[in-house]
Amino acid sequence: MPRAVIFAVSGTTLTEEERAFLHDADPLGFILFARNCETPEQTRVLTAELRATVGRDDAPVLIDQEGGTVMRLRPPNWHAAPDAERIGRLYLRDAERARAIARAVGGLFGAELRDLGIDVDCAPVADLGRPETTGAIGTRAYSDRPPVVANLAGCMAEGLMGEGCLPVVKHLPGHGRARVDSHRTLPRVYAGRDALSAEDFQPFHALRHLPLAMSAHVVFEAIDPGEPATTSRIVIDDIIRGEIGFDGFLFSDDIAMSALSGSHGERASRVIEAGCDAVLHCTGDIAEMEDVAEAVPELSKAAQKRWSKAQKSRKRPADRDAKSYADDLDRLLGHEAH
Repeated sequence: MPRAVIFAVSGTTLTEEERAFLHDADPLGFILFARNCETPEQTRVLTAELRATVGRDDAPVLIDQEGGTVMRLRPPNWHAAPDAERIGRLYLRDAERARAIARAVGGLFGAELRDLGIDVDCAPVADLGRPETTGAIGTRAYSDRPPVVANLAGCMAEGLMGEGCLPVVKHLPGHGRARVDSHRTLPRVYAGRDALSAEDFQPFHALRHLPLAMSAHVVFEAIDPGEPATTSRIVIDDIIRGEIGFDGFLFSDDIAMSALSGSHGERASRVIEAGCDAVLHCTGDIAEMEDVAEAVPELSKAAQKRWSKAQKSRKRPADRDAKSYADDLDRLLGHEAH
């Protein structure tokens, strides 16, 4: 049984040290970044090599491909796409067109990722975008209105799944009230439980049927003032699994982010103990990865069940090419630059 962790690697090809480490560590899967993706052919070779290290053709390969500012795959080798905020603004004028755009963005990414051997996209973002929201979320959020966010995030997820790519909704139970960047420091949210339930949790509740999700490195003072959601058994049990009702497979956000404290192994242990199904570690640093691998167990029985359910939700790809989706986007956006 694979270890409950997703690892990254340092470059466009595997080093012998990485190959040996990944073979021994046997992670559930892998995540790619811009540093790993130079050309389509090179990326296809890399995804195949990653799976070969663990001897599982179905080992998931993840990437963050949201549109706008967060796109690991960019022109000229891959197509551009609008950010969520732009689609959200359009929704207020033309909801049907905005939904079609969100669905086309998902289809575009699903088709491009399928071609590369990448089968999980860490998108859509279902956080609310408020005036005070940290720029680390910023234009990645569709709207400050929960129904708009739920509708458009759901459409993007639908587009991804239509091309056989599993979406990862993020960041549960909501990053929108955080005023600081969790990559750099630990955000604290002081809103009351009623306000959080009425607003921030609503998009995730609407999307609770999706197969995969990612936690937020955010402290919710009204729920658990001692731990961020990622390492809080209270938040995961009472809010994510309880009130929101998400019963899919839950990844942590990247444990190398500065919002968390302690060694990488200590962070990983706390993530699993709190109830996340798998740890996400993204630096590609071998020493850190070794520390994490020592701390992380094999997938729990509950995580195995959730992962199997997620895999069964994967649809047969529509097999449309990426250019046809890009053409749809051009038409839907009125031939504006995107």
